[in-house]
Amino acid sequence: MKAYFHKRFTKDYNRCSPKLREQFKKRLKLFLEDPRHPLLENHALHGEWQPFRSINITGDYRALYRYLADEAVEFAAIDTHGNLYE
Repeated sequence: MKAYFHKRFTKDYNRCSPKLREQFKKRLKLFLEDPRHPLLENHALHGEWQPFRSINITGDYRALYRYLADEAVEFAAIDTHGNLYE
């Protein structure tokens, strides 16, 4: 699976602490190996974020992505649960 990053994601990611960026890299590796791994708590979103999905990065941080053609995904945002779903 190939991962792409939307410009909003890149902007959000660059604002994250180095510790959070490192945690995202670990979760991304896990995601690319097994998108349904229980640690990711991968689930579909509804409302304004439909057709995106969410994976757990830390207890409060989430990364939102969507499937593209040809076994690819695009990560669109990374932020706290509260900021993403206000």
